[in-house]
Amino acid sequence: MSPADSGDTRDRILRAAAELLDREGREAVSTRAVSAAAGVQAPTLYRIFGDMTGLLDAVTAYAFEEYLEDKRALSETDDPVADLRRGWDQHVGFGLARPAFYVLMYGNGRSAGESPAGREAAANLRRLVGRVAATGRLTMSVERAAEFAHATGVGVVLTLIATPEAERDLALSELARDSVLRTLVTDAEPVSAPAPGDPVAGRATALREALRTAPSGEDGDGLTSAERALLDQWLERLAGRR
Repeated sequence: MSPADSGDTRDRILRAAAELLDREGREAVSTRAVSAAAGVQAPTLYRIFGDMTGLLDAVTAYAFEEYLEDKRALSETDDPVADLRRGWDQHVGFGLARPAFYVLMYGNGRSAGESPAGREAAANLRRLVGRVAATGRLTMSVERAAEFAHATGVGVVLTLIATPEAERDLALSELARDSVLRTLVTDAEPVSAPAPGDPVAGRATALREALRTAPSGEDGDGLTSAERALLDQWLERLAGRR
C-alpha cells in the first residue's frame, strides 16, 4: 500500500468513526462497527491506529479540528470582552450540538494540549484573554484567567450534557459566563445581568425553599401533591428571574 493509499484509508476510518460517534454515541464506536463503516478489515485499523485507544485519540484530534473551524470563523471586533463572550457562547453551542465529540475532547480529565488542534484551541482562549489584558481591564494574570474561564466553561457544558435535554436549564451557561466575566474584567457589563435586588425572584426563591422543607397535607401547607407540584413550577419560573 502506497503512503497516499494509507493516508486515504486513515482518513476514511477517521470519518467513519466520527460519524458513528456523532450519530450513535461512544458505545457505537467498536472495532467491528468502524471497520464495517469504513470498508476495511480490523487488522487494517490496528495497523494504522494500534488499538481502539489510538483510534479514539485520533478522533479526538479530528473533533478539535472541527471545533477550530467554528472558532476560526469568528471574526474579532474592537471589543475584546464581547469577543470573549461570543467565544464562550460558541464553545457551549458546539458542546451541546456535538455532545459525544465534546465528551471525548474534554471528558475524563482530558487536556486540550494532547493534540496540535487542542493546543491551538487553548492558545486561542489565551489570546482572547490577552487582548482583554492589553486594555488594562484584566483582574488577574492571563494564564490564571484563561484556566479559570476554561475550567468553568467545560464544567458547565459537561453538566448540561449530563442533564436530560428536556430538563436542561440553558440559562446556567449565561449565569456562569457573566459570573466569569465579572470576576475577570474590571468593568464587565454582562448582557444578561438581571436587575439588582429583584424582589419577586427573591421572595419566590424563599417561598419555594420553605415549601420544600415544610410537611405537606392537612398538617402542613394544606396543598395536595398536584397543587404543590404546580406551585413549585410557578415559583421556579419566578425565581429564575434572578
